[in-house]
Amino acid sequence: MILDHYRRPRNKGILDKADASVEMKNPLCGDEITLQVSFEGDSVCDLRFSGRGCSISQASASMMTQLVKGKSTEEIGAIRKQFRELMLGNTAAVDDAHLGSLRAFSGVARFPARVKCALLAWSALESALAERTS
Repeated sequence: MILDHYRRPRNKGILDKADASVEMKNPLCGDEITLQVSFEGDSVCDLRFSGRGCSISQASASMMTQLVKGKSTEEIGAIRKQFRELMLGNTAAVDDAHLGSLRAFSGVARFPARVKCALLAWSALESALAERTS
């Protein structure tokens, strides 16, 4: 699943009318992402990402955009928290159905250097949500 999203990323590209745009880099490995988000009320109505990096960072961004589209900021916060728990090795998070295809990343927790790769897009989303509320 990770390789499928890496080879055929979903929601990759430029969002014409973004309400928030965030660029992030992981200096340890060189991963880069630009995340553009469009809001409708308290929900993310659309988002796109661009950038380059390893299969983990790019697949995580692809899966994230699919999962959070149409969700409220509160729902996204809960998913983001649970995904972070998964990346920190919390085995209970593996069974959380709200994570959907993101559960494929459960093995990343065994490689601490790769956790930042998986969380890069999520950090960008967190910044975009904060930008919206400030």
